[in-house]
Amino acid sequence: MAFRIPLVALLSLLLLPGAARAAPVPGVTDTEITIGITGPLSGPAAAWGSIAMASEAYAAYVNAQGGVNGRKLKIVLKDDGYNPGRAVANFNEMKDSVFAVIGTVGTSVLNANKDLVAEAGLPLVYPLGNVQVFAKQPKDKVKTVFQVYPDYADEAEFLVGQAAKLENVKKIALFGQNDDYGKQGLDGVKRALPKNPGVSLVGEVFYEVTDRELGTQANKLKESGAEAVLLYATPVHAANIVKEMAKVGYRPKIFASFTLYDRDTMFRLVGDLWEGAYYDSALALRGEPAADKIIDIVVKNDPKLKGREGFCVQGGADVIILVEGLKRAGRDLTREKFLSALETIKDFTEDGLVPGVTFGPNRHHGLNAVRLMRAGKATDTVPKQITPWQTFAPLF
Repeated sequence: MAFRIPLVALLSLLLLPGAARAAPVPGVTDTEITIGITGPLSGPAAAWGSIAMASEAYAAYVNAQGGVNGRKLKIVLKDDGYNPGRAVANFNEMKDSVFAVIGTVGTSVLNANKDLVAEAGLPLVYPLGNVQVFAKQPKDKVKTVFQVYPDYADEAEFLVGQAAKLENVKKIALFGQNDDYGKQGLDGVKRALPKNPGVSLVGEVFYEVTDRELGTQANKLKESGAEAVLLYATPVHAANIVKEMAKVGYRPKIFASFTLYDRDTMFRLVGDLWEGAYYDSALALRGEPAADKIIDIVVKNDPKLKGREGFCVQGGADVIILVEGLKRAGRDLTREKFLSALETIKDFTEDGLVPGVTFGPNRHHGLNAVRLMRAGKATDTVPKQITPWQTFAPLF
């Protein structure tokens, strides 16, 4: 009996909460932090795949500078083909083995994974899709989500106002993806009409992600008589509709969502038909110092990105804000400390990429802002800014 007391005491110590806290943190070792990315490396939105590849390349740059708090970033990059089902499989594979996921592309993809993210307590940083996916969720289900992304409806309302102001447009149509990406843009157009007397919505034309031939949609837009068409589409579908409209002799003014900000990609896909197109930007563009710095870094680390530089800026931005949160969380890293650290970020410009990201305990939508640009010629080296930054209210 004399030896039982110390043994029981030892067992009690092992079962104390401190022992539970010592459990391994998903994706964290003494030397590495594993970060997951699922993105459209193939499929109809493959033009956006360079975002994920650029994140991987920018992480290599961070590692070459010594990593974060003594650890290197290890990127696990999976292709989802812009397919929600494949993305769900990727998230399931990663949720317990990565520390966080960054830069997930696609409204449908995010809709398919929002509950999984909440249940797993998985940090999701800089998701690239409809803000309403998370704004409509209860607060306790978005505590691990930190988004820096414009709301499509706010943006579309702004675009309609600019079309009326700059081009005296009276008849407007929307060409959009047949999901909450395109439909949220349509909501913004409808919201803008009472604020722009004399402007009417004369066409609502949607496409499916699997569509390749868009001749029917082009004819519908032409028949609408719209003087301007708003684009809420993938780069490939946006390019195809512009070309199909031109084939039937229809050249409306183009006002494109910020999702089509990479003028290099758009000129490559559309050619000279993209000249004069208006498009929004949600961050710095090639030809501006903050963007060019990222482009130089990622192309050096991954030469395959040469010629796909525009969308690479987003990939670098995803990693920059991740690293800022990791730095603030410190060496004794847990998911909880990381989430709390992100909530301390205020007016963070991501090295000049954006006007300023602010998070907080009651604010996980860090920035909701765009500025209007206009495409000149494909050979232009500096983007043409039409309006200053327009900042809208955060949504969650």
